[in-house]
Amino acid sequence: MRQALRRVTPLPLHLVDPLLRYLDWAGVAVFALSGALVAAVKRQTLVTFAFFAVVTGVGGGTARDLLIGAPVFWMHENAILIICLAAAVLVWAVPRRLWNERVLLWLDAAGLAAYATYGAAKGLAFAVAPWPAFGMGVLTACLGGIIRDVLAGDPSILLRPELYVTAAALSAALTVGLIEAGASPLAAGALATAAGFALRGGAIARGWSLPAYRR
Repeated sequence: MRQALRRVTPLPLHLVDPLLRYLDWAGVAVFALSGALVAAVKRQTLVTFAFFAVVTGVGGGTARDLLIGAPVFWMHENAILIICLAAAVLVWAVPRRLWNERVLLWLDAAGLAAYATYGAAKGLAFAVAPWPAFGMGVLTACLGGIIRDVLAGDPSILLRPELYVTAAALSAALTVGLIEAGASPLAAGALATAAGFALRGGAIARGWSLPAYRR
C-alpha cells in the first residue's frame, strides 16, 4: 500500500528538460511582465521595474527548488535573469496606456498555468512523491504573485473571489496524474497548461468562483 502512494523512482530529468523547461521560461517571462506592470501602475523607476520583474519571475521557482533539494534554477544560467530584465525594459518602453489591469490578469493567468505544470513535473523529476509534487506545482505558481502583491502593498490576488489557486491546482494535478498514469511529460504538460489557463480565463472573463464561507 505504501509503495502505491509514492513514486519509487524519479521521473528522468531529461524528459522534463528541455521539453517542459520552455514552460518554465514562459512562466518566468509572464510573471516578470506582471511584476513590472505593477511597478508601472505605481509609477516607479526602471530599477524598481527590474526588481519587481525579477522577484515576481523567480520567487515561486526559488522556493520550489529549495524545498525539493534541486539547484536553484536561476543561479546556473544567465537566461532567466535576462528574461526578467528584458520584461522590465519592455514594460518601461511601451506607453502606459497600452497596459491595463486586464493585461496583468491575463499575463498572470498564463504564468500561473505554465508554472504550476512545470513545478509539478520538476518535483516528480527529483523523486518527490505525487502529492508533494502536486503541492510544488501550486507553490511554484502562486508564490511569485503573492510576493509581488505584498511588496506593492496591494491586496493579495489570493483574496479575490474568482478562481486562482484552483486553476493552479488543476494544472498541477493533471500533470502529476497524467504522468503517473504513463502519459508523456510533453503531452501531460500541454494538456495541464491549457486546462489551468482555461479555468483561470473563465474566472477572469465570467467571474467563476467557489462558494465563500458564510457561517
